[in-house]
Amino acid sequence: RCPVPLPVPHITLLCAGRWQKRWVSSESRPDLGTFRLTAGTFYGDPVRDRGLQTSENSKFYAISSRFKPFSNKGKTLVIQYTVKHEQKIDCGGGYVKIFSSDLDQKNLSGASPYYIMFGESVGASPSLQHCCCCCAAPEGRYKTCDLFVGPDICGSETKKVHVILNYKNKPHPIKKPIRCKVNRFQSILFSFFKTQVDGYTHLYTLIIRPDQTYEVKIDNKVAALGNLEDDLDFLPPRKINDPAVEKPRDWDDRVQIDDPNDTKPEDWDEPEYIMDTSDEKPEDWDHAVHGEWTYPMVKNPLYKGAWKPRQIDNPKYRGVWPHPQIDNPHYSPDYSIYSYENIGVIGLDIWQVRAGTIFDNFLITDDEDYAEEFGDETWGETKDPEKDMSIRQAEEQQQRQRVSEEEYFEQWLKKKHKEERESREDQTVKSPVEKGEF
Repeated sequence: RCPVPLPVPHITLLCAGRWQKRWVSSESRPDLGTFRLTAGTFYGDPVRDRGLQTSENSKFYAISSRFKPFSNKGKTLVIQYTVKHEQKIDCGGGYVKIFSSDLDQKNLSGASPYYIMFGESVGASPSLQHCCCCCAAPEGRYKTCDLFVGPDICGSETKKVHVILNYKNKPHPIKKPIRCKVNRFQSILFSFFKTQVDGYTHLYTLIIRPDQTYEVKIDNKVAALGNLEDDLDFLPPRKINDPAVEKPRDWDDRVQIDDPNDTKPEDWDEPEYIMDTSDEKPEDWDHAVHGEWTYPMVKNPLYKGAWKPRQIDNPKYRGVWPHPQIDNPHYSPDYSIYSYENIGVIGLDIWQVRAGTIFDNFLITDDEDYAEEFGDETWGETKDPEKDMSIRQAEEQQQRQRVSEEEYFEQWLKKKHKEERESREDQTVKSPVEKGEF
């Protein structure tokens, strides 16, 4: 988008006419996937919905755009973009990264330090280690970075929105689970199998405020909010267990205990393996080579395992002992967790199994209201026509499929009738009927 200048500080990064000059493709490895500018196969507006689309399957992608460096110290930071997984992605990233202005764009890779990572991702594992694979880290682990946000998608287990902030050269992921937008019908119908991303464009917004609160919005609706210090492990805990206090010896915190009245049955003890006396020594058994022959051991069908008395509720149970807390001497508040210096680059550093994801409507601003308005004026105005076009295409495809199936069945039926007719005629020639038999 290339809007007219506005009275609020903002940065928009996808101008259709000159996007290739604005965005720098990485050359960190020779087999990186390429982006193209397109609105996709269905859209709300063929021009306004053009975005950066991944174009090759099973590829790493790395591209970035530079802007005038700034600091968000004392200001709100809003990062916003749209993403459409037109291919109904099953494994790959859909997030953005925010970098320092000293990033070497030509060598952008998963090893490049970044400030923030934000957005959705579909991943087989929610672990940081697996996620870094989607971040195109060759070593399969997180590198020094500042912020990571966005959706993560890989298989049916993980469809989540990442918010990862760098603090003192260590990545800190949000502890709250945030789900990507999925097909609600399919997620219910196939909950035991696979949940698909719905394929429509969705708006993702991350807001970080000077009071150290944050907010994640999906489609301009709040999906998560909280305090950075509480929801990300930046600092040591404010309180710790008092090391000078120990749990009383008579404090019983066992919920259940062995039943003292339960006794082991007399016939319980049986060996796990027994000799198979039905087997016979081979005639060619050589004692000098194989040693003395013995019956082989087989699993004992009567073996029941180790006996354990049944469990009953503990009448002396007092609950979990509340360890007294004291102030943590190692805790020191830091009121600058939210701020970064020299913010100067936004990038896409992802891995995708099936290509087709479209990124668009990138916005960085310090005005929450403007970000919401910008989202309504871009994604908000084209989302319904996009969905209508997708539904219309699906209906047309179903109609074509029905016609094709009907034509196939008609041809099959004609062929079947012809074969039956030829079979009857052939039978008549082979078995002529006498007049008397009529």
